[in-house]
Amino acid sequence: MKNPIPIDRAAILKRYKPVATNAHKGIQGHALLIGGSYGKMGSVCLSSKAAIKTGCGLVTAFVPKCGYEIVQISIPEVMVLTDEKEKYLSEIHYDFIPNAIGIGMGIGQELPTQKALHDFLLKNKSPLVIDADALNILSLNPKWLPLVPQNTILTPHPKELERLIGKWTSDEEKMEKTIAFSKTHNVIVVMKGAPTHIVAGETVYKNTTGNPALATAGSGDVLTGIITSLLAQSYTPLDAALLGVYLHGLTADIALPETGHESFIASTIIATLGKAFLSLAK
Repeated sequence: MKNPIPIDRAAILKRYKPVATNAHKGIQGHALLIGGSYGKMGSVCLSSKAAIKTGCGLVTAFVPKCGYEIVQISIPEVMVLTDEKEKYLSEIHYDFIPNAIGIGMGIGQELPTQKALHDFLLKNKSPLVIDADALNILSLNPKWLPLVPQNTILTPHPKELERLIGKWTSDEEKMEKTIAFSKTHNVIVVMKGAPTHIVAGETVYKNTTGNPALATAGSGDVLTGIITSLLAQSYTPLDAALLGVYLHGLTADIALPETGHESFIASTIIATLGKAFLSLAK
């Protein structure tokens, strides 16, 4: 494998598009975040808040019934649709065409949820980010992988990646297997880790931002919201993945002097996104 391409400030500034002076919410993209189950509503709240804080014009969350008040109260800027079921997702339905969708955060692996994901993949036409339990459901049902659209972004942590591609004995083998998976299914794989790599077929990128503060619950949910938001704002899937990972890491670099490693939490990423964007504008 060739050396990975570093994703640094210079590479990001070639991709970053400042918001147009005549922008309004109708042209800034509408992102849909599908996630949550009883006891795991925080995940989709984090993703949805991250999406709206990354510049998306409109964000809708699709959640089980038990999540309705939680999302409405937690993030008043986000619209909410609910499943028929109280505690988990059983049928995903919405009456608009999202500019991008992020799915999987906190959804669990109930059999009706697995079927809901399968039926969603059959009919979905929007650009897609797949995370967390949606990845685990695909690992349980590998025959469904051909239903995943080309250029979909997958965001596995190491254990989720292992379930998708099988075990590895070295970093080299892990990368070879991920490249092969990316090529076979024509998807972009964000290999979360230290550092995070983005695999787009034979081309591999290595992120240059971030530190151990990001190793905290909900950090990945936030990343999914950031990438989905950029995708909804008409960044290409590759640019959305690269810029999303870079900004996500940059928040930790900016906040660390004030928080230290221990006190940095997923909400800190969201709170620091403004400073991360401002640093790109300098």
